[in-house]
Amino acid sequence: MMRLGIVLLVLAGAASAHAQWLKYPTPGVPRTADGRPNLEAPAPRLADGKPDFSGIWQLLPRPCPPGGCDDYQVGPEFLNLGARREGGLPYQPWARALAAERTDQLGRDDPVGFCKPGGAVRILTFPPFRKFLQLPGLFVILSERDVTYRQVFVDGRPLPDDPTPTPNGYSVGRWDGDTLVVQSVGFRDGTWLDRNGSPMTEAAKMTERFRRVNYGRLDVELTIDDPKAYTQPFTVTLQQRIVLDTELMDYHCTDNEKDAARMIGK
Repeated sequence: MMRLGIVLLVLAGAASAHAQWLKYPTPGVPRTADGRPNLEAPAPRLADGKPDFSGIWQLLPRPCPPGGCDDYQVGPEFLNLGARREGGLPYQPWARALAAERTDQLGRDDPVGFCKPGGAVRILTFPPFRKFLQLPGLFVILSERDVTYRQVFVDGRPLPDDPTPTPNGYSVGRWDGDTLVVQSVGFRDGTWLDRNGSPMTEAAKMTERFRRVNYGRLDVELTIDDPKAYTQPFTVTLQQRIVLDTELMDYHCTDNEKDAARMIGK
């Protein structure tokens, strides 16, 4: 029940997004003959010919039923990053035991539950929306959850040699055809990769491959190499679907926060 409560807390922040510009149309949406958004249309491109990743996105929860998906379904990777990966995550023994303990305690010590940053992976899996901004030499990810952001520098700079650890790390990108390849280092030890408490250590390196499959879908192939916590590098694909006719809204976890005191585990 506590896990469900925290999910609902996150969802409550996300649900307020529709309070602003509820029916303001997203410009440039391709349409079918009957006027519906054509999500299978080719991905839009910028003046330099690169695919345009800009837009508001949400983690694909599961195959949508015939009537379509609800706006705020929780994608399985939010709870368990290895949910769609055969065999799950390749934990080191200590990491497996820690994740099992955190899960057994219903995520009692999850930093997100105490209004702390979720980290570079969870910014892609939170139920609240995320917005991608594609600028010359810079790719930005904005999250509705606590107005969190990531910067990916696509201006040729190298990764820092000895960075001060942060929850989101330090990220640089380069183009491989139509795919943006992002490499990140400098993560803070103790970061949670998912709600189950899969750990990430300061030794981690992360590679993401962003590819816009069509107008309505963008895939993020995520590879984590953290030899302290996992026996081998592992890869998961986070499928994002576009969200139309709405906008992000400021949301701060500490605003009238009353849940942390109730996070007592079993």
